[in-house]
Amino acid sequence: MVPKMKLNVSFAQQTPFQHQLLYSLLQIKEEDQARIEKFLEDYAAMKPTRFTYADIKRITNGFSESLGEGAHGKVFKGMLSQQILVAVKILNDTVGDGKDFINEVGIIGKIHHINVVRLLGFCADGFHRALVYDFFPNGSLEKFLAPPDNNDVFLGWEKLQQIALGVATGIEYLHLGCDHRILHFDINPHNVLLDDHFLPIITDFGLAKLCPKNQSTVSMTAARGTLGYIAPEVFSRNFGNVSYKSDIYSYGMLLLEMVGGRKNTNMSAEEIFQVLYPEWIHNLLEGRDFQVTIEDEGDVQIAKKLAIVGLRCIQWNPRDRPSMKTVVQMLKGDGDDLIAPPTPFDITGSSRTNALVPTRRQNFELEVIHEIEE
Repeated sequence: MVPKMKLNVSFAQQTPFQHQLLYSLLQIKEEDQARIEKFLEDYAAMKPTRFTYADIKRITNGFSESLGEGAHGKVFKGMLSQQILVAVKILNDTVGDGKDFINEVGIIGKIHHINVVRLLGFCADGFHRALVYDFFPNGSLEKFLAPPDNNDVFLGWEKLQQIALGVATGIEYLHLGCDHRILHFDINPHNVLLDDHFLPIITDFGLAKLCPKNQSTVSMTAARGTLGYIAPEVFSRNFGNVSYKSDIYSYGMLLLEMVGGRKNTNMSAEEIFQVLYPEWIHNLLEGRDFQVTIEDEGDVQIAKKLAIVGLRCIQWNPRDRPSMKTVVQMLKGDGDDLIAPPTPFDITGSSRTNALVPTRRQNFELEVIHEIEE
C-alpha cells in the first residue's frame, strides 16, 4: 500500500493567488455570519411577544384610557415604553371559543405589509386573552366619512384616493402576496386605521380565513362580517359561491361610502336591517346628485374614478367583480377609460331617464347558513 502524503503549506509558502482565495473565503464566511445575525435580530423584532395579564395591566395603566369597544372586546391605549404607544384589545372571554384569538395571532403574527396592522404581542393567561398592536392616533377611517362640504372632517379627494389605493394594496397582498390566500371577511371603515400621515392600515382579522392560492372558493358554514358590507353570497348561495370576491364587495361598499360620506345601510322603524343599493352614485356620475358638491375639475375626476371602481366591486354576481389586482390598476390610472356598470334595477339595459330614481332597498332577509364545526 502506498502511504498517503500530507501537503502542509504554511501561510508564508502560499502563492499570492492562494492568499487572495483564502481572504475571499474568510470574507464570505464573515458576511454569511453577519447575514444570519441580522436575520435573527429582525426575526426577534418581528415575532410577537407573549405578555402576562399583569403585563397587560401595567401597559394599559390599569385599563385607564379606553379607545372604543367592538363586538369582540374593548380596546385600551397603552405604552410599551415612552416612545412606543400601543392599542390593546381585550377579547371577551364569554364570546366564541378562542377562534378569533387563534386567527389574529396565527395569521397576523406571520405577515408584514405596510397596509396591514402589525401584531406586537399577545396575552393568553388563563381565561385572559389580549392582542397588542401599534397605536394609530388618527383612529379609524369611519370618523372621517363625511360629505365634501364638511370642512372639519373631510380629508380631501387626493387624500381619499391615497387611502383607497392603500387599502386596495393591503387586500391585494392578503389575497396574493402570502403563502396562503387570506380572506378578511370584515372590510369596513371601522377596521381601517390611519397613522400620523393618514396611511391606511387594515386591522381586525378575527373573522379571516386561510385558503390555498389555487382554490377559487372557500367552505363557509355561517354568514360572517359587518352588516352592510357582507357580500350577498355570504348570506345565500343563490348569489354564488363564497370566495376572495366577497372581500371585493366589502371594499366596494367602503369605497362608495368614502365618495359620498354617507352610509349604505338603514335601520327601519320595524328594526329590520336593510342594505341600500347606492343608486345615488349613478346620479352623482350623471351630475344629478346635488348633495355632493365638487368644484375642482381634478377632484371631479378622482370622485368619478372612485365611484366607478366602487360600483364595479359591488356587483351582485361575484364573477362580475374585478380582482383586487385589477382594482389597484384602475385606481392608479387616470380613470378616463372607466365605464360605470348599469344599476341592477335597469333590467332592459336601456339609457336612463333624467328623472331622479328613488334609492332602492335590498332587504337581505335570506336564509342564513348556520355555523357547524369544520
